Amino acid sequence: MIRLLRTYLAPYRRQVAIVTALLLLGSVGNLYLPNLNADIINNGVATGDTDYIWRTGAVMLGITLLLGLFAIVAVYFASQTSMGVGRDVRGAVFDRVQSFSAREMNRFGTASLITRNTNDVQQVQLFLQIALTILVSAPILAIGGIIMALREDATLSWLIVVIVPLMAAVIGVLLWKAVPLFRQVQVKIDRITQVLREQITGVRVVRAFIRVRSEQVRFETANADLTATSLRVNRIFALAFPALLGIMNLSTVAILWFGASLVDRGDMPIGNLTAFLQYIMQILFAVMTAVFMVILVPRAEA
Repeated sequence: MIRLLRTYLAPYRRQVAIVTALLLLGSVGNLYLPNLNADIINNGVATGDTDYIWRTGAVMLGITLLLGLFAIVAVYFASQTSMGVGRDVRGAVFDRVQSFSAREMNRFGTASLITRNTNDVQQVQLFLQIALTILVSAPILAIGGIIMALREDATLSWLIVVIVPLMAAVIGVLLWKAVPLFRQVQVKIDRITQVLREQITGVRVVRAFIRVRSEQVRFETANADLTATSLRVNRIFALAFPALLGIMNLSTVAILWFGASLVDRGDMPIGNLTAFLQYIMQILFAVMTAVFMVILVPRAEA
């Protein structure tokens, strides 16, 4: 997979560089916003300084609009790159298949080759588009969020040590359960493509020998097999996001519970508690977005 992407991303180095730069700037801006919000609470709301609130709020609004522009341009170039790579890969697969010998055609099978050039390339496209927008921003938000959270208050840092490994464990279980199923789905897609192709190309023979009902049963069996495996995959990920959201909500409760005692004792300004909570949410959001990569990597590699 890495070698494939390295080869076909070479003509799109400029677009990749633009996406990387914009997402880097966007991540830095997102890490700076909670700090400004804390300043508004500590230096504006707490002191009744309305002018400071307006000035800092205007800065936050300007940064937010700029981040929105960065995101739009980054997604545009990421989409352009992923679609271009998909087009190039499809063309390369088609050209390679044209040079296959009869033995190679029998080895792979027509149905498998059709799936490789349609569904598989689409999965690579989707993986690449999300990778271009997540692989840059997620690590920066996670690492930067940890640094900024510790900067706000190191007393609550033990919560990070508990929360992040817990989410990592959930993702690890997902991988362990999902990867074998994705490979099974790939085989079953090939099977249903093969059955459908044989029925279309041999429709006259099927009707001549009155085999319509048996062919219907054959297709229904392949279809039910694929459906059952796909449902197993979807059930796993249907549980994943509620579990991760539950961890995020429990994290919010824990931060507010333990942070409130620090604020009550005067050891932590309330603005810093708000910023700490926002940084923790950014860290967890980065982990959540990484889940999308966890979902797509096995499907793109299968």
